[in-house]
Amino acid sequence: MTPRVTLAVAGRVLAQLRRDHRTVAMLLVVPCVLLALLWWMFDGNAGIFNSVGPPLLAIFPFIVMFLVTSVTTLRERSSGTLERLLSMPMGKADLLLGYALAFAAVALAQSLLAVGLTVGALGMDVQGSVLTLTVVSVLNAVLGTALGLFVSAFAETEFQAVQFMPALVLPQLLLCGLFVPRDALPAVLEAVSDVLPLSYAVAAMREVQAASSWTSDLVLDVSVIGGSALLALMLGAATLRRRTA
Repeated sequence: MTPRVTLAVAGRVLAQLRRDHRTVAMLLVVPCVLLALLWWMFDGNAGIFNSVGPPLLAIFPFIVMFLVTSVTTLRERSSGTLERLLSMPMGKADLLLGYALAFAAVALAQSLLAVGLTVGALGMDVQGSVLTLTVVSVLNAVLGTALGLFVSAFAETEFQAVQFMPALVLPQLLLCGLFVPRDALPAVLEAVSDVLPLSYAVAAMREVQAASSWTSDLVLDVSVIGGSALLALMLGAATLRRRTA
């Protein structure tokens, strides 16, 4: 892996994103619109919004980044762009890490907008600092990016890439503790929940919501989120194909 090559890939992806206004709107605007809609649904009820807002601040960016990254990477492969890039002196790790860095920069902008909206304009109250809330939000978006890069290797069309949404994301959404506390799930489902990264993303947001400092649980949750993203990138590098069949 060469840092210069990785940064060059990241720069190319960011330049490409700047020209795709619809994708930029999807990445930056949609999470904010969804969070504002959630606040409006509860008619400004601060108690309910403070309860469900932080977990959804983790989930919405995760889902959006997963969808956009998986489709974008597949489009690059099906168009032959990946084949041309990989014919250069570049490793798969350089390519995927470059993509991850580019989308991480987008995730930072996305999280700053979403956190600014929820904490500022919508008045969401959390015990932890805004900086901690932003860091956890960015990590969750990066996790969605890494999983999107990974699953794109197993799809041959954009429709197939989108099909991974109900197969991989929705089960995590159901078992992450958003609807039913994880310790109240049946034993088998609780065990499954314990190995799903989105469970730790939601748990981390709840820790920021409830505690004013970094607790041991928050450190564990953040470590699992980061480790899961790194593992997904490593698996993505191992399974990346140059083009669709």
